[in-house]
Formats: sequence, C-alpha cells, structure tokens
Amino acid sequence: MMETWGARVHPSPSTATESGKKILERDPASPGSLGIAISEAVEVAARSADTKYCLGSVLNHVLLHQTVIGEECLEQLAAAGDVPDVVIGCTGGGSNFGGLVFPFMREKLAGRMSPAFKAVEPAACPTLTKGVYAYDFGDTAGLTPLMKMHTLGHGFVPDPIHAGGLRYHGMAPLISHVYELGFMEAIAIQQTECFDAALKFARTEGIIPAPEPTHAIAAAIREAMECKRTGEKKVILMAMCGHGHFDLASYEKYLRGDMVDLSHSDEKLQEALAAVPKI
Repeated sequence: MMETWGARVHPSPSTATESGKKILERDPASPGSLGIAISEAVEVAARSADTKYCLGSVLNHVLLHQTVIGEECLEQLAAAGDVPDVVIGCTGGGSNFGGLVFPFMREKLAGRMSPAFKAVEPAACPTLTKGVYAYDFGDTAGLTPLMKMHTLGHGFVPDPIHAGGLRYHGMAPLISHVYELGFMEAIAIQQTECFDAALKFARTEGIIPAPEPTHAIAAAIREAMECKRTGEKKVILMAMCGHGHFDLASYEKYLRGDMVDLSHSDEKLQEALAAVPKI
C-alpha cells in the first residue's frame, strides 16, 4: 500500500543504514524489532537536513495525544450510565494503553470511580512483568536519550510473534512510573491464547482484530469467565485498537494449526539486561 503511493520500503534491519548493517553483520537472520527500526529511522533523520523524526509511541507527548481514546470512552460510558470496574489494554510501547487508562486513572485519583487497570503484553516480550526499572536507550543502537523505564535491555530482540506492534524492549516512562507506584497491574499472555480469543471476538462482534489488541481481548475474556465462575458482575472496558485486515496471514497460520507460542530464554534476557547502562 505504501509503495502504491510512491514510498520506498526497506525491511528492517536494512543495509540502508549503518545501524542496520551492524545488526545484520552480527545476525544475518535477525527478525528485526521496533527498537532496531527506531535506530534506523533516527540515523536517517540525524544525517538528513530535510528530515525530522517523530516517534509514534512511548514518549509523553504521544500518550497525551492518545488520551482522546479514554476521554471519548468516559463520555460513552456516561451516556450509558456506567462506570468500568476494570480497564484493559494491550501494551507494547504504552501509547494505546496510556491513552485509554490515563483519563480513568485521573477520575480514580479524584475519587469519582475506582476501576482496576490491567496492561497486557506478549509472553515473548514481557517488558513490565520481567524487565527492570532503569535508565536505558529507546532504540537498539543507543542513539536516543536515556529514559527511565521498564526495559528488557536495548539489545533485546523479541522472537517474531505476530503482534509486531508489541515487540518493543522498553515501556513508556509514564506507564513505567504509574506501574512502580502500584496504580496498575500487568500480565503476559501467549499468542495462541490471544488468537483463540480473536476468533471468539470476530465471530461474536463481526470485527477481525489486529494481533496487538487480541492480547486485551484474551485478558477481557479471562476477566469475564472469572465473573461467570464467581457470579460477580463487572463492567469490563477494553481497547480494540485496530482491525486485522493486513494481518490475515497470521490468522491463516493460526487456523492451519501452524502457530506456536514463543517465549524468551532467560539467558538471552540476562545478556540483554547486562548491557543496560549503569546509572
């Protein structure tokens, strides 16, 4: 689609940047990651006088922009005469989750409602549930400023799960901060459970979700099934933040029975964490 409108697309890591070349030298079969793509984009912007780079997640201004999601949800729930008991969102860099929950977190801190907040991340990239809270680079090559966040180490390259938008080694500093304060929870879910939830959602709602929000859907189903078990009634709000029409190859793989759960090795994680700057 991008090339149809005249763009040139380079799969990352690419040979078009020094960052990409170095990564391919170390690992010719590198599956890439958001951190690697950021390194390549920052490098191109830094050396090009006519180019600026604006990150689409992680940073404070992005989360602020995304709060339109939560603000609209507040109005929709008010129109229905409801308040949520739990708010659930998928979490990669944190912009979608922060955009959804921050307006509700404001209302909770003001004493106007009391929902729980649950971030859902891939088991193959468990930044909140397995990472450390430390200053680290936002990209793989170490070109960005250091940010205090939950990180798996800027050199951590997640296994190639189908939710590409969640394959990021770090987390938004704002999300990391409220997680450290205990204002929210985090869980990690394997991709086969997520795609099973996606099929249930699609066959119920008529919308095929992108792989990223399938994590939120899986967690919402867990929450609903627990309510069914206990008899407790809850209003569950979750963000279905994108359609899966460009990800149908992933659904084909799942429906054929070829999709497998991927996880990180402790050795790989410890190696990446060892490279986190000591500050």
